[in-house]
Amino acid sequence: MNNSFLLEIAANSAGSALAAQAGGAGRVELFGNQEEGGTTPSYGVLALVRERLRIPLFVLIRPRGGDFLYEEFELEAMRRDVRICRELGCDGIVIGALDADGEVNTASCRELISEAGSMSVTFHRAFDVVRDQEQALKDVISLGCQRVLTSGARASALEGADTIAALVRQAGNRLSVVAGAGVNADNLAELIERTGAREFHASATTTQRSKMRWQSAALRGLQADYACSDVERIRRMVQLLRQEPARSLSL
Repeated sequence: MNNSFLLEIAANSAGSALAAQAGGAGRVELFGNQEEGGTTPSYGVLALVRERLRIPLFVLIRPRGGDFLYEEFELEAMRRDVRICRELGCDGIVIGALDADGEVNTASCRELISEAGSMSVTFHRAFDVVRDQEQALKDVISLGCQRVLTSGARASALEGADTIAALVRQAGNRLSVVAGAGVNADNLAELIERTGAREFHASATTTQRSKMRWQSAALRGLQADYACSDVERIRRMVQLLRQEPARSLSL
């Protein structure tokens, strides 16, 4: 049995992606517009991160915030974004599309996967708002996705740990169930024990204070502090994951 674990960092910027690499993370999921739950990053950010990252780079393909029911023009934008990722040499994409009844839109997903070529595919947390996760997992597996990101349909992975464990059992070795949402160094050991997951998804962010000496009192929000992944938080989680196989073997 493979005793290794992997930490994927949800990187909301180039700075976060580089922090993920410096902290020893195994993979980056790059996105923009964190305030709306993440959308596809700009071409400039994507190209720069691809040039500077040595660890695998996955890219969120999502044209807007809100639900996961997409119009044809939105799907066309997504297909074009997937093509750009492929041309830039990205390692994977992170996708998800649902129909109006809360089921996986397999036809739309197949189009995106076809455009992806040899890139790896993760089905994102659209999975957490489906009508039936057991059936949705069957659909995601049938699409050929390599992994699914989930909190077990709860606000955090810790709250959804029992559901994640059931999904891990259902998936077997057909795909990897990645536990995400609220994952940090304080709950990582418990999540490993309770879920059986081998891959974990975390942002590891801290507030970066603005370095502006001048700030407008009337429009302070335009010069606000911002969130960025923190190297030390990432390093701590990576260390915990590296210790876990040895601890398990000694039991």
